[in-house]
Amino acid sequence: MSVEGTWDLSISTPIGKIKAVVELLHQDGVLTGAARGAGEEVPLSDVALDGDRLTWKQAITKPMRLNLAFAVTVTGDSLTGTAKAGRLAASKVTGQRRTVRAATED
Repeated sequence: MSVEGTWDLSISTPIGKIKAVVELLHQDGVLTGAARGAGEEVPLSDVALDGDRLTWKQAITKPMRLNLAFAVTVTGDSLTGTAKAGRLAASKVTGQRRTVRAATED
């Protein structure tokens, strides 16, 4: 299963829905990525794919400084799961992979 690509995420937090964009790619045989949202871009760490279960960690500073741990299940071009920040309750995460538009020749 490939999880590479650009994913539009929606995270349901106690302070409201937060939109984020996660980009995943294989680099030298290792799954890596970065997340953008709330005006910052952060690298993903400990990215792992086990069957259809994708996990990663990331640190953010906006809207507050948090270390997040994501655990999602990927089904085709959609994903669902949770984001956990320390002792806070887990937040529901949903996402859709952006479709790659083929370049058209004139």
